[in-house]
Amino acid sequence: MPIHHATLHQLKIFDAVARHMSFVRAAEELYLTPPALSIQVKQLAEAIGQPLFEQIGKKISLTAAGEVSWATCRDVLNRLEQLTHELAALQGLEKGSLKLATLSTAKYFIPRLLGEFCMKHPGIDTTLFMGNREALLERLARNQDDLYILGQPPEHMNVVTEPFADNLLVVVARSSHPLAREKDIAPSRLRDIPFILREAGSGTRLAAEKFFEQHGVVLKARMELGSNEAVKQLVVGGLGLAVLSASTLHAELTSGELAILDIRGLPLKRKWHVVYPAGKQLTPAGRAFMEYLLAPVISEKI
Repeated sequence: MPIHHATLHQLKIFDAVARHMSFVRAAEELYLTPPALSIQVKQLAEAIGQPLFEQIGKKISLTAAGEVSWATCRDVLNRLEQLTHELAALQGLEKGSLKLATLSTAKYFIPRLLGEFCMKHPGIDTTLFMGNREALLERLARNQDDLYILGQPPEHMNVVTEPFADNLLVVVARSSHPLAREKDIAPSRLRDIPFILREAGSGTRLAAEKFFEQHGVVLKARMELGSNEAVKQLVVGGLGLAVLSASTLHAELTSGELAILDIRGLPLKRKWHVVYPAGKQLTPAGRAFMEYLLAPVISEKI
C-alpha cells in the first residue's frame, strides 16, 4: 500500500500511541481495542515501508522512521485542526471547539464555570481533561489543549499566564482535633504532627513545603496521595493534618467534619491561573473563555 493511501484515521491512531507510548492508553483515549489499534499501526507501517515502533521487554519506543513519521503526522493533524478553527472563525463565535485541561483540584468550580459558558455559547463543542500537575504540564508541552488551569504556572516553559481568582491554601484537621480550638498557632508547633500530603510535584505540596521550610519546619509525611478526596477522608479519619485549597473544602466545612486551623501566616495566598503556550494563536472560543475567566465576577463564584 503506497504511503499516500494512509488514512487520517491511521494517523490519529499513530499519534495517540506515540504520545502515550502505550497501545492500551491510546485505545482508552480513542475508545478502541488495542488489537484494532495494532492492525491500523501495522498497516501504516507497511505503507511507509519501515517499522514505526520497536519493543524491548514491555516498553515500546519509536524507531528512527517512527520519529520522522510522527513529526509529519503531528504537522498534518495540527494543520487540519487549525483549518477547523479558521473555518469556525468565519462563522463567528457560535461555532468551533474548546479544549480545556485543568488540575483535578479545580474540579470543584471549573465544570460549573464551563457549564455556564456553554449555556451562553451552545454551538461550541467542548472537551475537558482533568489530571494532576505532571499530566497537565506534559499536555502543555505538547500543545494538546487550548487553555490550561494551573495553581502554579511552570517556570521552565515559555507560556502566557493570567491569574483569574484567589487560591487560598489552608491547614485542615478533624474538627475534634485539639488544635481546632486554638488561635494564632505558630507553624513550629506542627513540626512533629503527621501530615497527609499530596503527591510529589503537586503545586499544593510545593507551596506548603516552601511555607513551612521558611519557618524551619519539615513536614512529617504519614502518607502521600494523588487525590484531594482521599486526603480529606484520611484527615476526617484522624490520621493527620493536610494542606489543601480552600476551594475543595466547602462540603466538609459545612458538615463540620473538618476545621481550618488558625496557623500564623496562613492562609497562603496563591492564584488560579489560565495558561497557554507563548505564540499560540487562540481560537475565538479559547479567547472568549479566557475573557470569561478574567471577568471580575468570576472570583466571587469560586
